[in-house]
Amino acid sequence: MRLIQIKFSRLSKGQKLIAEYILNNYDKAAFMTAAKLGASVGVSESTVVRFAIELGFNGYPTLQKALQELIKNKLTTVQRLELSNEYISEENALKGVLKADIDNIRATLEKINHKTFEDVVNSIFKAKKIYIIGLRSSSALSEFLGFYLNIILDNVRVVSSGMSDVFEQMINLNEDDLVIGIGFPRYAMKTINILSFAKSRNAKVVAITDSLLSPLASKADYTLIAQSNMASFVDSLVAPLSIINALIVAVGMHEKDKISDTFNTLEGIWKKYQVYSSEKDLYEER
Repeated sequence: MRLIQIKFSRLSKGQKLIAEYILNNYDKAAFMTAAKLGASVGVSESTVVRFAIELGFNGYPTLQKALQELIKNKLTTVQRLELSNEYISEENALKGVLKADIDNIRATLEKINHKTFEDVVNSIFKAKKIYIIGLRSSSALSEFLGFYLNIILDNVRVVSSGMSDVFEQMINLNEDDLVIGIGFPRYAMKTINILSFAKSRNAKVVAITDSLLSPLASKADYTLIAQSNMASFVDSLVAPLSIINALIVAVGMHEKDKISDTFNTLEGIWKKYQVYSSEKDLYEER
């Protein structure tokens, strides 16, 4: 936004119209095609492309991506809802959301650093105790990761907002421990504060977040990037969940024999206490 203001006086008349529109409607402009942006201000698509190049970008898609990065942590839920109403209708909700999630997974696969992923897996095994924190919409991710790691390992604790404060749940945190922080726009402030606390205790920190520019990443020793571009007011957590699934599987591969024994024991418990419905139960219901 600052770049547009600096270069405004050098822009052509048509480009100034684009600049004014973006400055006043950046939340909408970030998700418009070049053609749609041009139509909204009364200029051609080529003028929009030249505007992006004049600002120093190599094309309009790069400018659009920069705008999306700029605003995704600034949008309120109300603004997200307005955007979803404009770009996704009841008729195309299913297709629109699924396509966006496919794009997020594809982008995550391209961005993920395999060496970092391996380092995170190694850190999990080196840690004396593992704390997992993900608040608000990310709490579903932290609970899922904690549920499965608890089956594989015996030193995992999911930190949550409950009767005790999150800091009280981590009072004994030290340099032998690992903290896994999960957060996506809009980032929960308490998660960021917890990672700062972890660093002050010299614990290892892993962030599962959407960008190296994320406030969680700035506190982390290792960052796993999972794209979470929203298609609506609801956070897209498909790619983050895929990363977490991969972590669980990778940890499990190291502990095959232990997992086999654990699940054999669990199957006996589940059957005895009827945790899951059986084929016989389903047949009797019919």
